[in-house]
Amino acid sequence: MSSLDTTRRDVLQVLEEVLGLGGRAASFDDSTPLLGAVPELDSMAVVGVIAALEEHFGFHLADDDIDGSTFETVGTLSTFVANKLGH
Repeated sequence: MSSLDTTRRDVLQVLEEVLGLGGRAASFDDSTPLLGAVPELDSMAVVGVIAALEEHFGFHLADDDIDGSTFETVGTLSTFVANKLGH
């Protein structure tokens, strides 16, 4: 499993736990839209997801690190996290 695959799996786990998706994250792939498509992912939930990603992966995100495109799809979010980890 590549580092991006591992990162994607962990990102999906964080989304599942923070958003309480009831197992739906298991069917998500890179092209699955997030912001505006997953009802549980509202503006307040984004803050929770960011905090959970920081805790899970051990990095800190500055406000200007993230914009709407970061949460566009599972793929954009996973790639963003992988880049923060230096993968």
